[in-house]
Amino acid sequence: MSSSPLPHRVAVAGATGRMGHMLIEAVHAAPDCALVGALDRAQSPALGQDAGAFAGWTSGVPVTADLAEGLAQAQCLIDFTRPEATLAHLAACRARGVSLVIGTTGFSAAQKAQIAEAAEDIAIVLAPNMSVGVNVLMRLLDVAARSLATGYDIEIIEAHHKHKVDAPSGTALQMGEVIARALGRELADCAVYARHGHTGERDPSSIGFATIRGGDIVGDHTALFAGIGERIEITHRATSRAGYAQGSLHALRFLVGRARGLYDMADVLGLR
Repeated sequence: MSSSPLPHRVAVAGATGRMGHMLIEAVHAAPDCALVGALDRAQSPALGQDAGAFAGWTSGVPVTADLAEGLAQAQCLIDFTRPEATLAHLAACRARGVSLVIGTTGFSAAQKAQIAEAAEDIAIVLAPNMSVGVNVLMRLLDVAARSLATGYDIEIIEAHHKHKVDAPSGTALQMGEVIARALGRELADCAVYARHGHTGERDPSSIGFATIRGGDIVGDHTALFAGIGERIEITHRATSRAGYAQGSLHALRFLVGRARGLYDMADVLGLR
């Protein structure tokens, strides 16, 4: 009689935030995963509490700000926090050989370079959006941009809750990068992030961004291709963070058996 495979041992960063709660519930519900660590900031009032207490169940895992304690048993850390916190977690994971799924957004080019360097020693999935649907959207945008390369003005509109601190969102920027690459351009050379006052006529080679912040919007993203007499809109709307959590579990399963390397959700989902 064969024994069941051992579960993937998972730690969650930002354990008491909205996304942290969703991740902990997803790990708890997954038969092939086990929660072994729950990290939060040193100022969190939840330190020492059971990581499952918010949902009324006992995980046996205390919320901690101690990286050594939180990562002691982990094979993989899932991190949706802030860039500075993620980089601290990155160094700890690299030292311990713990793989990393990063959903944090707002990294600078230099910070992304630090992540790429760490991937020489550990396996990392870095994606501004872990949703399976959003990553299929990226493939659709590549096709649309190549087909609508002339005669269409391109705008990206995104909306998020009032607590989001970076703009445009990481997903919106990735959308812009996918479209720019399909058109043979560099996003840095053609992106327009703000319009105010007398802006003059629209540059047809530009990719515009519009940002909306308000309420509890989980995440809406639209790419608008506006031509003469018609327009095409490709939209993804997230109604729950559950999609991000499930995509993160796809990512950590993908990392099993991989010793090193930097990957994204296109790798995870086989969309290359």
